[in-house]
Parts: sequence; structure tokens; C-alpha cells
Amino acid sequence: MKTDVLTLDGGTNGSVDLNDEIFGLEPRADILHRVVRWQRNKAQAGTHKVKTRSETSYSTKKIVRQKGSGGARHGDRNAPIFRKGGVYKGPTPRSHAHELPKKFRALGLRHALSAKAKEGNLVVLENADLADAKTKALASKVKELGWKRALVIDGAAVNENFAQAARNIDGLDVLPSMGANVYDILKRDTLVITKAGIEALEARLK
Repeated sequence: MKTDVLTLDGGTNGSVDLNDEIFGLEPRADILHRVVRWQRNKAQAGTHKVKTRSETSYSTKKIVRQKGSGGARHGDRNAPIFRKGGVYKGPTPRSHAHELPKKFRALGLRHALSAKAKEGNLVVLENADLADAKTKALASKVKELGWKRALVIDGAAVNENFAQAARNIDGLDVLPSMGANVYDILKRDTLVITKAGIEALEARLK
């Protein structure tokens, strides 16, 4: 699949061939859903915690004598049925992450890239280099190019000036090729990949 290469100034600079095995697949929602769910579950903190009856601070004295009261045989006030007592089987700190095969994660990334290409929201950029880290200058270029919610994927490393200039632009994210992931690609309307990023992704997913 052949597509034009744009420059930051809005012009074109030739074209590039995109690998159909990476950018030309028929996107499958079930694959994308599984990978996004794996990402979000892995990122979930899981720090919620309640106190059990052994951790609550209350009297441990036996409420009434064992026999003769006509009531239940309660021990102490920390039992879950009492106010201020411990919680029974409540949440404790844990990891929400689950396993997903590495090959399946790579397949999900291929389908995410293919989805953007099929929608016509994939842009190939000559490079993402700036001489000066000026947010105002980059913001005007982004506006001229019509990128409202965009993710820029560069090569092995992101140009420091470009990353610094993009930091304060709302709706613009910048990642190196190794940071490319399904969730961030689908979250943004436009996917912008530099030529170096294309080469790095094809080497990573071949």
C-alpha cells in the first residue's frame, strides 16, 4: 500500500510503501478489545483495601456469657454483623493484570495500525524534528495540518525539541516506536508516524 509522505510545513515529499501485513489487515474488534482490556487491567492500581475483623479497633471482650442469655453466642464486637466491625471478604490489594500471549499483543498492534489506515486517519510524516522547542510554532503547524486529536509515533527516539514543544499542546501525544500501543493508537483520531517510525514498527512486527 502506497501513501504520500507529508512534511511539517504541509507539503509532500514523495511516497512510501506500507507493508500490507501490518497496515492492510481487515481490523477485528474482538482482537482490539482483548488487547485494550489487557492493557487497562495491567495499569489498574488495585490498591483498594478494607479492614477484616482481625484489624478493626474495638473491644474484644465477649459480649454476653455463652449460655443462659437466650441470645446468640457472639464473641466480640469486631464481627462483620456489628457496626464498626470488620468487613467480610472485602477487597484487598492485588494485581488486576492477566496474561496475554506476546504474539497476540503484536497481532493487536497490527490490527490497530490497519484500522487507522482503513479509516484514512493514518498520516506518514517525513520527520518530527524541530530546530527550536517552541510550542506556539508547533501548535500553528498542527492546526494548519488539521490534527485535533493526534498521536505522533517517531523512531527509536523522539526529537527532544519536538517532544518539549508538544508537551503543552492539548490532544497531541508523542511516543517512540517501542512505546506504540493499541490503546493510545485507538484513543486518538489521527495517527501520525514518521518514516523512521514506519521502519521501526515494520522491523518490530515483521
